Amino acid sequence: MTTDGLSSATAAGLPLSDGAADRLPDTREQGRTIIDTFGKGWSKPDIDLLMSIFAPDAVFVETPFSASTRGSEAIRRWWLDVPFSQSEITFSSGEIYAAGPWFSTEFKCVFRRKRTGEWVDARGAIFCEMDGGLVTEMRMYWHRWNGGRERGKP
Repeated sequence: MTTDGLSSATAAGLPLSDGAADRLPDTREQGRTIIDTFGKGWSKPDIDLLMSIFAPDAVFVETPFSASTRGSEAIRRWWLDVPFSQSEITFSSGEIYAAGPWFSTEFKCVFRRKRTGEWVDARGAIFCEMDGGLVTEMRMYWHRWNGGRERGKP
């Protein structure tokens, strides 16, 4: 049901009688698939897999105070440092919460910095807007802790 009480099928202009509601994508299910793919891409690290969730014109916001990174190539460049700076990466996420084309979840990512050997515990929330099964906007609100200190970009 949508927030105004209409079914998803009715809100999309589809008749209810032909089973259209059963064919509409479920944002929570799609969100789970997207976050699992994103997490696998980060933890492997497999940047192609991680990038497979983004639309070509997607927007990525690392933190609430970061400048937006626009377009899949710019987002790819942002993530390209991961294979060179992080090892022993584990990623987990929580329940998916959905509203319309948006979904969100909490996450935890633990990794070792290759340069220093320090362990980093990163925790936060991810908010995504989807269109056509791809992320058009991702906002990450997270905090990194390592060596008893808060840190910036991984």
